[in-house]
Amino acid sequence: MAPESLESVWNTTPLRRFANSESLPDSIPQRMTSLHAVITTIQAPTPAVIDLAARLGPLDAPLIIIGDRKGPEDYPLPGVHFMSLASQQAGPFALARLGPTGHYTRKNVGYLEAIRLGATCIYETDDDNAPLPDWRLRGVEVEAQEVLDRGWVNAYRCFSSARIWPRGLPLDELTRSFDAGVGLAPELRRVRAPIQQGLANGSPDVDAIWRLVLDAPFDFESRPSILLPPGAWCPFNSQSTWWWPEAFPLLYLPSHCSFRMTDIWRSFVAQRCLWALGHGVVFHAAEVVQDRNAHDLMRDFRDEVPGYLQNRRIADVLDALSLSSAPADTGANLLRCYEALVRAEIFSQKETDLVQVWLTDLQSSVDSGMQTGRDGVARSLSTMPSTKREPES
Repeated sequence: MAPESLESVWNTTPLRRFANSESLPDSIPQRMTSLHAVITTIQAPTPAVIDLAARLGPLDAPLIIIGDRKGPEDYPLPGVHFMSLASQQAGPFALARLGPTGHYTRKNVGYLEAIRLGATCIYETDDDNAPLPDWRLRGVEVEAQEVLDRGWVNAYRCFSSARIWPRGLPLDELTRSFDAGVGLAPELRRVRAPIQQGLANGSPDVDAIWRLVLDAPFDFESRPSILLPPGAWCPFNSQSTWWWPEAFPLLYLPSHCSFRMTDIWRSFVAQRCLWALGHGVVFHAAEVVQDRNAHDLMRDFRDEVPGYLQNRRIADVLDALSLSSAPADTGANLLRCYEALVRAEIFSQKETDLVQVWLTDLQSSVDSGMQTGRDGVARSLSTMPSTKREPES
């Protein structure tokens, strides 16, 4: 058998359009929602993971644990679906064999597995984030205050008056964000948000500069959720994030960038593709507490330098794109974004090769999920965007 290659996977796997034109009701009853949680780890079960598994149990929600080169060979915890590196590479996903090992982006395999098992909602987190008492299953529709500003927004300012900012916010936006604050609509309104970010107390997701200069235990205030509409940029992370089927193609974590930038640069691509569909990203008050794993802060700083230098430019490149507003074209829009970032020399061509493999595997996962899922799961997945890129005229 010939060795598997990126080109052969993309060229030989049939992809079809499967998004239909009928929309689901505005909200899916909990009994029709199949929640799957995804974590990648190189550790034995941590207290945070044990706590999360206990919270997922009553929801009948599997916890998919993705292993790597280091770490345990099994994961003896009730409710866990563990995939060792060997089982990933022996499984149905080409990305599991062609993607890097020893890398956070092994998590991509977990997303694909969740979709293959029929997930209609994916909750992702990390092994050092434990759910707070009010952590709960969320719905794609949510009450939120709309952010009135456009351009760069420091979403953390909507949950604290302290000098704090999310990892990935351009450094030259900090002073303005502290001085001006964030303009919010006075009333809550119900919005559909297929990507939602929960904040973390204790050790929030901030950049290495904040930790080197200001580091201290930190808790956000309990305030209403906010919607960042199209045109309002704010990085979001992978530490407590909720995804619904229309955004599943946007789960892809890029491999050919630093560990500290993979989820941040994904967030910029995901936001731009959501805008094309008329959606924004919702931020919630803290729903987890992070007891942060040990980090070398100077190494974090080095890994974040590409972001300090390129985050604004990435947003500019993505802003300039013309993307399709058709929900069925989300996969094609994802690929267009990465192609533009390759032309801008943010990524190498190797990244778009992996994006194509991701889209092929995603198609296969959705087909499997529709065959094995309950009726509600199948209906939800049947409205997920196509991953096939149409030829350009």
